[in-house]
Amino acid sequence: MSTAAAGKGLEGIVAANSGICWIDGAAGVLAYRGIDIHELAEHSTFEETTYLLWNGHLPNAFALRQFQSQLTSARVLDQRMVDMLRSFPTTATPMEVLRTAVSALSFYDADEKDNSHDANVRKSFALTAQLAMIVAIYDRIRKGKEIVPPDRLLSHAGNFLWMLNGEKPSETATRTMDLALVLHAEHELNASTFAARVIAATLSDVHSAVTGAIGALKGPLHGGANEGVMRLLLEIDKEGADPVEYVKSMLAARAKISGFGHRVYKTEDPRATHLRKMSEKLGRDAGIPKWYEMSRAIELYINQEKKLNANVDFYSASTYTTLGIDIDLYTPIFAVSRIAGWLAHVIEQLDDNRLIRPRAEYIGPEYPTHWVPLEERA
Repeated sequence: MSTAAAGKGLEGIVAANSGICWIDGAAGVLAYRGIDIHELAEHSTFEETTYLLWNGHLPNAFALRQFQSQLTSARVLDQRMVDMLRSFPTTATPMEVLRTAVSALSFYDADEKDNSHDANVRKSFALTAQLAMIVAIYDRIRKGKEIVPPDRLLSHAGNFLWMLNGEKPSETATRTMDLALVLHAEHELNASTFAARVIAATLSDVHSAVTGAIGALKGPLHGGANEGVMRLLLEIDKEGADPVEYVKSMLAARAKISGFGHRVYKTEDPRATHLRKMSEKLGRDAGIPKWYEMSRAIELYINQEKKLNANVDFYSASTYTTLGIDIDLYTPIFAVSRIAGWLAHVIEQLDDNRLIRPRAEYIGPEYPTHWVPLEERA
């Protein structure tokens, strides 16, 4: 077997050239278009970060206003899409609904078959706006609540919370959601992004690429770890147990603790640094500090005993719960953010396309192995 093929799951294999995201796992560095995630977390917004990902540079004031205006104008969902969301069975999960609905959006997109750069950018505005709307609208529908129309005066993060909850979000809540969207927006060739690029490379449409990405994100080995974290915290709280002792018993039973370790990072996930701070502040401001406090106790113990660091999923769990968001919406919210990165990669792929067709290292029966008549087979 060749050295290049030795990494199971393509681990360590370079599969594409890209100017979008740089990760140094050993040093714990994540950068979008060369700008460190810590700078973006401190100073940027989701709209500005999305512009950066799609265009390769930060916008000036005029370009940012124009970008925000285009995203605002794209917050329109065909009534037939809303009717379809109403028709889904109540047993459908939000991720199943999102996957199916995004595929159906192509029916109502006049540029669906146009893979030019300008058409893909226009479709990117529509998909970014509509994906967030679908998540919020379906959650309202399944709870028997009235659909909340978007507010042109709110940011993307603020609008999502407004359409989800039917209440104008506080400045802290808006900033928290905005930060979460920035931190989750892009992460190089993760499973969903790679799936999107492979689909785009066939010259299929952008909606198919994003649908495929959502399908990959739906898998529990990619999305959903923060759901596991929150279920653990809820179970500990329900039993009135000590968090550390509870986790000790889980480790003794060889149970997996979600939210720790990362395929790429060998140090702390830089995104976890900011979500930890936000979880603490949000919990304190909301008068619900217990989720952060339990999380912090578990993190310190796991780090001490297993030398594992918290990843981006660990503190997003307590953050979203403190915002009043249901657990089964955590992964759809991941998609609401990661759509920015998916589309950046689709645009990049189609701007200089070549069909993605890797080879497999063959490990089957030795060649030649011959066909044997049925009556002679053992």
